[in-house]
Amino acid sequence: MPAYLIVSQNNLFQKMKKLIWNIFFALLIASCSTDDSELISYDNPEITLNIPADFPELNNSVYNNTPTKYGVALGEKLFFDKKLSADNTISCSSCHIQANAFADHNAKGVGIEGRIGLRNTPPIQNMAFMTVYNWDGNKRQLENQPLVPIITHEEMDSSILEVISKIETDKDYIELFKKAFNDEGITADGIYNSIAQYEYTLISANSKYDKVKRNEGETFTETEANGYQVFQDKCISCHSTELFTDQSFRNIGFPLNPDTEEAGRARVTGVVEDYMSFRVPSLRNIEYTAPYGSFGQFATLKDVLDYFDNGVLEADNLDPILKNNDNKILLTETDKLDLISFMKTLSDTEFIGQ
Repeated sequence: MPAYLIVSQNNLFQKMKKLIWNIFFALLIASCSTDDSELISYDNPEITLNIPADFPELNNSVYNNTPTKYGVALGEKLFFDKKLSADNTISCSSCHIQANAFADHNAKGVGIEGRIGLRNTPPIQNMAFMTVYNWDGNKRQLENQPLVPIITHEEMDSSILEVISKIETDKDYIELFKKAFNDEGITADGIYNSIAQYEYTLISANSKYDKVKRNEGETFTETEANGYQVFQDKCISCHSTELFTDQSFRNIGFPLNPDTEEAGRARVTGVVEDYMSFRVPSLRNIEYTAPYGSFGQFATLKDVLDYFDNGVLEADNLDPILKNNDNKILLTETDKLDLISFMKTLSDTEFIGQ
């Protein structure tokens, strides 16, 4: 081999060797960097949920999105922020009002510009123990719920990108997102997860009923005790567990929503047998959540009980409990008054902020 080729190859080898060492040292220095921005770790302790005795198991999603100090604080701030809506006029809390057990008093939900939704606003309570959400159970993870009102035309009529653009320069939000999600920035998942974390903390289990059960010095009146017996005889098949709902979907023959888009659970499943079946609502804090029914068909609890007593609508998929009893739940006038008295013992004044 000519001498000049040997010299050329040696020079090339030396240059490559030097380049490799330079890259190695550069990577070594980078890995040992003392840049504080790469080492920040925020103290964001988990919040211990006060799980009442005899309540169902926590939803599995709670374990994957455990409420934390700053996650809950961020979620609460977002929950009350009207910037989530297109015209900055309504927030989650506009329809989910604490004094009404995080429901409202409208027959159907009312969104921006007075737009009327399809259904009555459901209360937000004990979400950590629920396995399905919304009247038709179209969500099984609470983290998937916040986007629905944000993008729905009759509610907030916005988009998650628009929401992010409104809050991404807000110093308070920047700081909360950093602390809640370890400096990951303002993201869609951060919005959904933090709102869910806040809602997981909304546990209602300190009503008179609960205090009686815990032997804390409270006792039922005669009327309340009689109502409790009526409840066990007539209602507990559907309103079971300490949530006072079995979370099943049933057609109980209520007056039909005139909106042609309504089909109940069938909107989700596409199954005819699910037509006009809705999730059994919890009776906790029922005193505060009038009107009642999937689109507010009944103004009062007495109206609901009168309807059951007089006879519900016939349907092929009517719940067997009603179908096997001539489409009725027979109640005397005394039964109705006693039952309402008992249901009011499920009112949690501390939960609604009184």
